[in-house]
Amino acid sequence: MINKKLILSKRPIGVPKKDTWNLIEEELPNLKEGEMLIENHYVSLDPAMRGWINETRSYIKPVAIGEVMRAGTIGKVIDVKGKTSFKKGDFLSGWGGVQKYLISKGEGHYPINPKNDNLPIYIGSLGMPGMTAYFGILEEGKIKEGDVVLISGAAGAVGSLAGQIAKIKGCKVIGIVGGEKKANYIIDELGFDGAIDYKKDNVIKDIKRECPKGIDVYFDNVGGKILDSALIYLRMNARIVICGAISQYNNVKAEGPNNYLSLLVNRATMKGMIVFDYAHKYSEAMKEISNWIDQGKIKSKEDIYYGIENFYETFLRLFNGDKLGKLVLQIKK
Repeated sequence: MINKKLILSKRPIGVPKKDTWNLIEEELPNLKEGEMLIENHYVSLDPAMRGWINETRSYIKPVAIGEVMRAGTIGKVIDVKGKTSFKKGDFLSGWGGVQKYLISKGEGHYPINPKNDNLPIYIGSLGMPGMTAYFGILEEGKIKEGDVVLISGAAGAVGSLAGQIAKIKGCKVIGIVGGEKKANYIIDELGFDGAIDYKKDNVIKDIKRECPKGIDVYFDNVGGKILDSALIYLRMNARIVICGAISQYNNVKAEGPNNYLSLLVNRATMKGMIVFDYAHKYSEAMKEISNWIDQGKIKSKEDIYYGIENFYETFLRLFNGDKLGKLVLQIKK
């Protein structure tokens, strides 16, 4: 059998170019005792991938030159040898990387329910984005009924779910998005109370319009000027959750906030969150999010594109805004 896999070929500066990766083909070796062959069906594309290919280490070891590009995956066990962690036919979620096949002993994988026809949901609302939204808004944001919650990147995988959870908990939720289509989506389909289109609106003025009494919680996926704008309108004891900074990932030098003294004046907090810190509680979050989906309280949207050969063009959608919901690359039809 021939495997296709995407190899990191060099460290990018700024926006990655296509030659940052190299798609290669190689023959799969025979399975050894205790190993299984997993066929990847879906690959998760996430903004964090940009940070994983930098040379400097952050919260996770960078992908090494010559290694398969790290990514969350949904796959199926198609062959086993001897006693293995999972059996042939099992569907698994894990860190399979951007490749068609993976030989593994099961490390970093867990079984998912194949009765659910929507397998990509396990790398979306029931995967890392869902866990990030759940613990970010509840544990780090410490939302309570009546809070005014502002979310940037609100039409994305994490932001859209964080906003819906905040609505379930009785908050007023405003989303910052790029484009009229996304603004309509978060209001009409997800139930947000308001939207700010940063592409055409004056963000500072529109935060004041949508949040006239200020912000209790700002859930940030963007960073940069939008974070700086939100800082102006903090209420007393406000909480800012730094989940991501997609506007800064391709910058050689990150743009920091100028209005940070608002934290002092309002006795507010600004804290970064990494979803892996909550790994011991994932099952709790998955159960509750799954129940909300079954009850119709949460809508999950996956934006799916096909073909490992189209990784680069699909990856760029993370940064040009040409996506809605969770971005997924389908490997197998």
